[in-house]
Amino acid sequence: MTPSPESVPDAPAEPPPADGVGVGPWPGPPPADPRLDPALLAAGDRRNVVDRYRYWRHEAIVADLDSRRHDFHVAIENWQHDLNIGTVVRTANAFLAAAVHIVGRRRWNRRGAMVTDRYQHVRHHPDPAALRAWATGAGLAVVGVDNLPGSRPLETAVLPRRCVLLFGQEGPGLSDAARATCDALYSVAQYGSTRSINAGVASGIAMHAWIRAHAAPPTA
Repeated sequence: MTPSPESVPDAPAEPPPADGVGVGPWPGPPPADPRLDPALLAAGDRRNVVDRYRYWRHEAIVADLDSRRHDFHVAIENWQHDLNIGTVVRTANAFLAAAVHIVGRRRWNRRGAMVTDRYQHVRHHPDPAALRAWATGAGLAVVGVDNLPGSRPLETAVLPRRCVLLFGQEGPGLSDAARATCDALYSVAQYGSTRSINAGVASGIAMHAWIRAHAAPPTA
């Protein structure tokens, strides 16, 4: 996988590393591009990033993402060190959420994030009321997603452009305190025998609903 012309000018062809992961050392004189990391050019780039960011410095990648982030945020309650939080962060990175907000305990299991938390802004709020206060100050609607009585179907909704998508703890779902902060509640339609889908899956569905309503297809 060679870097794309848009990311690295005059990128020469090169064989991939023996294990097929990432790209090897840059062949020939390194390009004069301040976004590129000399250490990665010399040793190769095996990070979990798309090809356009091969050899880029970490700070340069974050700066480029920040210039293109979408208007939605994602929040998830964390009272029992929910293992789904890492998946939520990884999915938020894929859909270029403005930020992920952890509500409750500050510490969370990062394993499922697959290092994407290095490129995704992650903030903490001690409780739902603090998240609500922050969202109000930022001019964002708080949209809860859970299969609760009174929830409207997400499939027929158009989510607000500027919003926080709020998800509950795996198992109990949104806490009573979290529900009280929401401007709207939506549910994900299910057709099988299980009572619920996990928070990681639900977050991906909801984020994609926002993308379908408000985002253009990605460029190269």
